[in-house]
Amino acid sequence: MKKLYRNYVQVVSKLSDLALLLLRLTLAYGFYNPAMRKLGNLEGIASWFESMNYPLPTLNAYLATATESLGVILLLLGLGTRIISIPLIIVMFVAIFTVHIGNGFAAGDNGFEIPLYYLIMLFTLIVFGAGKISIDYLIDKKK
Repeated sequence: MKKLYRNYVQVVSKLSDLALLLLRLTLAYGFYNPAMRKLGNLEGIASWFESMNYPLPTLNAYLATATESLGVILLLLGLGTRIISIPLIIVMFVAIFTVHIGNGFAAGDNGFEIPLYYLIMLFTLIVFGAGKISIDYLIDKKK
């Protein structure tokens, strides 16, 4: 039984790079629509931020939009994955504490469930990197 389990672990561990790619693609997909909505209505986003008493709402609207838009591109490419994950985590914390936390946990109630999952996935990418199916890996390999 131990040998069977060790063989299973050995086979499954070879899928780690595919798992990291799937994390990146899922996050890129998840950030795509919010980024596009923000790009299409920056003034509206700034007004919304102002209504929630964000400091410097216009600047923060631009920063959130740029972070999410750049995040989509970089996550898809696996380029600068560990770096872009940091500002994306900040965006998720802001979203949780300003929009979602008052609605509880459940995603169906616009709670903080999905942003929390994104935080965990982004943290995983910071720890493990983009994997071998990425530009990060190709750049590192050439050193």
